Amino acid sequence: MTLLTEIPTAETLAARALRDPQALHRRLAHWNHRRLAAALPSPDWREDLREEHEMRFLEGSWIEQCRSEVAEEMAAVPTDPDGFLAWFEALKATGPGQGDPLFQWLADEATLEELCWFLTQEAAGEAGFDDLVALTQVKLPVPAKLELARNYWDEMGRGAEGGMHGPMLERTVAGLGLTPSIDETLWPSLALANTMTAFATTRRYAYHSVGALGVVELTAPTRVALVAAGLKRLGCEPKVRKYFDLHAILDLKHSEDWNREALRPLVEEDPARVRGLAEGALMRLICGRRCFDAYRAHLWNGERAKRA
Repeated sequence: MTLLTEIPTAETLAARALRDPQALHRRLAHWNHRRLAAALPSPDWREDLREEHEMRFLEGSWIEQCRSEVAEEMAAVPTDPDGFLAWFEALKATGPGQGDPLFQWLADEATLEELCWFLTQEAAGEAGFDDLVALTQVKLPVPAKLELARNYWDEMGRGAEGGMHGPMLERTVAGLGLTPSIDETLWPSLALANTMTAFATTRRYAYHSVGALGVVELTAPTRVALVAAGLKRLGCEPKVRKYFDLHAILDLKHSEDWNREALRPLVEEDPARVRGLAEGALMRLICGRRCFDAYRAHLWNGERAKRA
């Protein structure tokens, strides 16, 4: 007979889940896939709510653990607009995971099989930038909301289906014959998508989401340009490379606009938002660094690994 005192608390269950990140993030990834899909009413809606309560608790426990990892760095983040933007923009050079040798190797040395494995991991862990922006902009102050709207319109191909960024990536996946699968994806890649989804779908992390999305725009161009170079070196046709070629250029302008039109007004209006913006940016970069470490561990060995 189980005594009441032996029944695990929600905190105990969350602590156990955090000790097994692979199982946790696969479960979160499957749940995110189901809950964000457009659907019709189901007679199981009560069970769905019970599951959501549990999963939200696990999700929140993961995010709070990640927040604790960057807590000490927050004291050094300036809270005035100019100082904060200078700190934020410096993340492009000094932030976690920046300059990782994996990407120059993808550009110069990776085989097509190796590059396809990398892209399969990335595709399986893709949270959908357009949807993340749309979810994040809800009830934001007007200047930031307008900038996210402009960014979203670009992501949507400015109303032309052929220019939509999400389907453009899907064409890369299809063109290379990739078969992304949650259960075949390394947990850091799933964790990155789960973290970004948590930010965008949970209003207490709204400013974390703005910071995280902004740091993607800031840091992605160099990496995607190197991926595009690798695809070109290996003879992949332009339509397969288009997503990466486009973002290597477009994200430069997106980053400038995001910093000027979203980050600055948010901090000018309320410096207390700096903590959320900065935590979100750092947490996103740390998630990325974990991915790069895991990818190198899989793709490299021996002498290659020593260069990391």
